[in-house]
Amino acid sequence: MYSSIPEKKKLFFIEALRTRYKVDYDKVQPIPYIKDRLYCVDKVYVEGGFEFMPTEHVTRGSGSWERLESYKSVFSDQRIQSVRRIFEGEPGYGKTTFTLQLAYDWCHRVEGSPMQDVEVLIILRMRQLSGIRSIYRAIEVYLLGSDPRVKEADIAVIIRESKSAVVILDGYDGYPDQHSKRETDVQKVLKLDLFENTPVILTTRYLPDYLAPITKRVRLTGFDEIARDEYIRKAIVGEDKIALSIIKARLKKNPVLEDLCQVPLVFVMFAHIAHENKDFRNFNSVTEFFRYMIRCFREHLKNKSKELNTVRYSIDENEHAALDKLAFLAISQENQQITWSREGMCKQLGQDFYETYLALGIFVEEEVVSYDSSSKVEVKFYHTLFCEWYAAHYIVYILSHPGQSLSLDELFRHMKPEDLQYVYRFACGLNRDVGSSILQYLERSRGESDRFTILCLLEQFGDVKGILGNVRDMCSQTVNIKEGDSRMLQRSTIQLLDIAAGQGIPVSSLHLDQCFSKFNVTNACIVLESGLRLTNPKTVEVLRVSGRMRETVDDSKSIKVTREELLGLFQTCGALKEIRFEGREFLLPHSLPTEMIPPTLKTRNIMVSYEDTRGMIHQLNWDDGHWQTTTSEPALRISQEVLDQQWALEELARLTTDGIPVSCLHLDRCFSKFDVTNACIVLMSGLRVTRLKTVKVLRLEGFPGIGTIPSGIEVTRGELLGLLQTCETLEEIRFEGLEYFLPLYIPAELMPPTLKTRNIKVSYERDRKHGVVHQLNWDDGQWQHQITADGSVRVDIFQEELDQQWVKKELAVLSTAGVSITQLVLTKSFINITDDTQSIILTSGCTIPVLHTVRELRIRYTDVDLEVFLRILTYIKECTEITQLVFEYCKVPDEVDAKMIHHPLKQRGVKVYWFPKPGEMYLLDLDVGNWKRN
Repeated sequence: MYSSIPEKKKLFFIEALRTRYKVDYDKVQPIPYIKDRLYCVDKVYVEGGFEFMPTEHVTRGSGSWERLESYKSVFSDQRIQSVRRIFEGEPGYGKTTFTLQLAYDWCHRVEGSPMQDVEVLIILRMRQLSGIRSIYRAIEVYLLGSDPRVKEADIAVIIRESKSAVVILDGYDGYPDQHSKRETDVQKVLKLDLFENTPVILTTRYLPDYLAPITKRVRLTGFDEIARDEYIRKAIVGEDKIALSIIKARLKKNPVLEDLCQVPLVFVMFAHIAHENKDFRNFNSVTEFFRYMIRCFREHLKNKSKELNTVRYSIDENEHAALDKLAFLAISQENQQITWSREGMCKQLGQDFYETYLALGIFVEEEVVSYDSSSKVEVKFYHTLFCEWYAAHYIVYILSHPGQSLSLDELFRHMKPEDLQYVYRFACGLNRDVGSSILQYLERSRGESDRFTILCLLEQFGDVKGILGNVRDMCSQTVNIKEGDSRMLQRSTIQLLDIAAGQGIPVSSLHLDQCFSKFNVTNACIVLESGLRLTNPKTVEVLRVSGRMRETVDDSKSIKVTREELLGLFQTCGALKEIRFEGREFLLPHSLPTEMIPPTLKTRNIMVSYEDTRGMIHQLNWDDGHWQTTTSEPALRISQEVLDQQWALEELARLTTDGIPVSCLHLDRCFSKFDVTNACIVLMSGLRVTRLKTVKVLRLEGFPGIGTIPSGIEVTRGELLGLLQTCETLEEIRFEGLEYFLPLYIPAELMPPTLKTRNIKVSYERDRKHGVVHQLNWDDGQWQHQITADGSVRVDIFQEELDQQWVKKELAVLSTAGVSITQLVLTKSFINITDDTQSIILTSGCTIPVLHTVRELRIRYTDVDLEVFLRILTYIKECTEITQLVFEYCKVPDEVDAKMIHHPLKQRGVKVYWFPKPGEMYLLDLDVGNWKRN
């Protein structure tokens, strides 16, 4: 363990970091070809969209994403509290600029910033960490310049002992050692083996192979209209509203660029070019725009070269064959190359050519300090789009010269359209004949979607008019956007819908299949789960929004559609005739007040329907703003969401009044108690369910699974009988969940004769994993037990008395049936072993006898002294099938006399483990009685 270091040395370290970061955040260059216009990041930084995945453990699926209010919420938002956060974003989405803004905030102690109270901020560019195994050495070399006053050991102590430290690893996708077989400190950090208690932010294009389960995912979604306007005002026109409107109008007249301009870096170039070039015009393809943009770069450089005392550059727009090949070789590899040494690139391209493209802004240089403190200059393209542009030229050259040996399959072997769509589109736009070959290849070899093929056709024709027939054909059928679609495919579809809107082509039906996130009222657009936006759905006639068609949906993933969003959606889709929501995760407003409904919407009389998982269809009545149900014998689910509860209670009241039977009323994790006095069910929200007369099946679902359960809900005999009598048409009632504690039996004299005659099926399944369902026998008031387990089960015992009594009952049933119990887990419920060592004593006084079907006994959160420890060993000696004894998050004896450990335990090979805290494990050596770290 290192000793604390002097305060003076720590202050020097912090000041050295500030000096280093200032160099970086003071030289932001928004416009690549204007070298003399550098900005402090705070003058140009504009927040794009931030979203996070609200999962308890990190998942690699697309999942459901929720909006993060601001980058300032990174550390304050409780939903993403973790010491590991990953910020994902495509090239040009502002990941590095985001880290520079954090650096600026930290250096200036910006009020309200997540960096305001951080004592030490470490930012490392991961592309610089080639061959460096020690992260402390990397900090010393790259951030301090190997100043002799602070060494590796000092840095480790400073970070460990600081009041608060944050580590940012920027650009994992450029990390040279990400596939290294030798473990590096970066890998240790990601797996939580290093900086265990220090918050770490990783920025990347894609997820690493190794991640700690507690990692939280955040993604950058690019610029929406508000962010675009803010950037134009902040960096270009100030408060000049006319200039702002001109730039916005120029983007609106170029729908083919809408997708590209969601990328902040590309939009920034577009905005500056649109503002500074009077001859700016409308573009019919992305190829045409890119050709124009590079021409602007060249014109600017030519004009600069005419000034006195400036370098003269040789600029030939058509001579870049060597660069074309270099770009193609870079992106056609399985592992793409993103940087080059300056010497190597000059050797391949020639010094004059290299300096010209550096001056143009297409190349960007960066000084990189090596592990031995020497420095070198690395070069990369300003954005990957430039690399794709020149690679497309090489592809055109190869395919337009028959004597070349490379085939289409060889050219595109490692070039997936979903990753490099603009290579394909540029190539189609640069040469029409080559475009035809590529289109045939896409259809033959890759089976690409018609939608992407149409976009390639647009580039080939160079004019929207050339693809209008294809767009009409697509729009005459249902256009699908699905959750499993790649971002490239979703983008292709959105761009074609933009073209359809611009040309006034009706879209007969648009189906958003498990990919709808919300309607953004401010920007009047549909936001998908992928973060992409549907900004122009004005010609859609039928909109079908599908969710996950299942009975139970996690309420944390519910999609709330407010009144404002619903009305905004109707108004934005100007041609809409019908909209259908399908799926239980959608929480629609339970009514639309008539005063909120614009007269134009009432006149249009759009058919608005909502179909849940049980086929229950609700249709909006425009006259009163309420929903009508069209199903003959509907089922209702009431979740934890208050909005959902209000909806369901209103519907239940209407059905009861009309005498319509409710096939099933499902209370999903929201039941609190039955109020005997008022004959009603009380929900956890406080709302009451009073209309129960027509319910046939009542299902009360609690929390499944293991872990600490919420406060138990005891259902007394009086409450159970009162509930059965209130539901006059009830045929079945099911209790499912660990928190429900039902009476162990009902005395026969308490049972009303009418209930015995009705013979209602009453079942109780505490924990599905136990594999036991209890069913009430109306003849004697006892519970009969049915085994549903088809294999081994895990049994948990918690500290509530009724829970322990029920589990004792279930263990007896399972033991008699010979069902194997893989784990018997005692969570805060163990107290001791009886004197005869034949039974476990629980906190309630219940005892669990020796069981010969248990394989593992696990005791959690209960400290054990030596005497009790030895009794436990004697108990498991009697349980002949136990092979593992585990103690979790508790204290145990430091050592045990080996002579006191029974020989049968050693013979059976019983393992005794101790987990004092997460990630720390010890194994008891039965031969010597000591714990050994595993």
